[in-house]
Amino acid sequence: MFTLDRRDVLKWLGSVAATAGTGLAQSLRATAKDGNVSPGSPLPRIKIGQIGVGHAHADKLAVYRNSPDYEVVGIVEPDEKLRLAAQNKPAFRDLPWMTREELLSQPGLQAVLIETEVRHLLDQTEACIAAGKHVHLDKPAGESLEQYRRILQNAERQSLLVQMGYMFRYNLGYLLLKKFIQQGWLGEIFEVHAVMSKILDPRTREQLGAYPGGIMFELGCHVIDLVLNVLPQPDRITSFSRQVVTGQDRLIDNMLAVFEYPKATATIRSTGVEVEGFARRHVTVCGTRGTFHIQPLDNPSVRLSLAEPVTDPDTGKVYRKGVQEIELPKYARYVGDAADMAKIIRGEKLSDYSYAHDLAVQTAVLQASGLLKSP
Repeated sequence: MFTLDRRDVLKWLGSVAATAGTGLAQSLRATAKDGNVSPGSPLPRIKIGQIGVGHAHADKLAVYRNSPDYEVVGIVEPDEKLRLAAQNKPAFRDLPWMTREELLSQPGLQAVLIETEVRHLLDQTEACIAAGKHVHLDKPAGESLEQYRRILQNAERQSLLVQMGYMFRYNLGYLLLKKFIQQGWLGEIFEVHAVMSKILDPRTREQLGAYPGGIMFELGCHVIDLVLNVLPQPDRITSFSRQVVTGQDRLIDNMLAVFEYPKATATIRSTGVEVEGFARRHVTVCGTRGTFHIQPLDNPSVRLSLAEPVTDPDTGKVYRKGVQEIELPKYARYVGDAADMAKIIRGEKLSDYSYAHDLAVQTAVLQASGLLKSP
């Protein structure tokens, strides 16, 4: 077993090729140059706000409040009950509460986090894009594929970022997997497995039961995003839906989706009834030259099997032939999202995720959830 340190991680981040979003980056780079920031001087903080506290990940605002890259200027929650329940939480305490119109008219506002209940995500995002703001949109991207498509088209037209809140995009195990795939070290990919499960309490089950896409729509979407970074959009998706806990709510709590390709298959499982489900969350990628297994996803470690040794040209690390365990630095959710968003807004880098990729992911999420018919 060997351990990769933070310096290795920084080298990965620098070596991951950004292949999309050129127009966005060029536009933002020009904007950054117009800011007349002197070389060596601290960069001005990006003014950002948040709409909604009803999403399960709404507390991520604390990351932005603690980041030197951002100035949080306000928060919006039209639902009085949700607002009263949230206002004394550490993530929201002492922030100015305002209407959406007041937030979007804040001088210098550049970006908005959309953290509403799922049913309101797309409407709020569409309003922010119409106002010319970059957006971090939490998952899943609603139930209307056409509205989401329209949002992405309008964002692309204005060179605005729509960063999806899939929480493993900046997972260190996934970043290493991404490099192995880009370098061809695993060979031709023929098999992918992903599991994303937990136990849900009765109150959460009742809330999620309002959405017909079940646990795959709510939870499985995180790993569907990962799968579509390993393999392209599938030829066909078959969804299997089961309800284990009956008579309490409408939540479809045990789901499987099979993604079909000409020479590969991928399976995604998601349940709301698995004991210690966090510990078994994993992604396994099998190729003709090696297998890469990340488990657990929330605090990743890697089990790697290789047919031949490979050497990372950026870090000098040698991955030997055979089976090996790789320990990684502890993963902190949302920190990578915030840091990457700041770099993209400032024009320092391209977005790693194209508008087309995110639309393909949402299409797959709806098909895997049984909400959209697959070809």
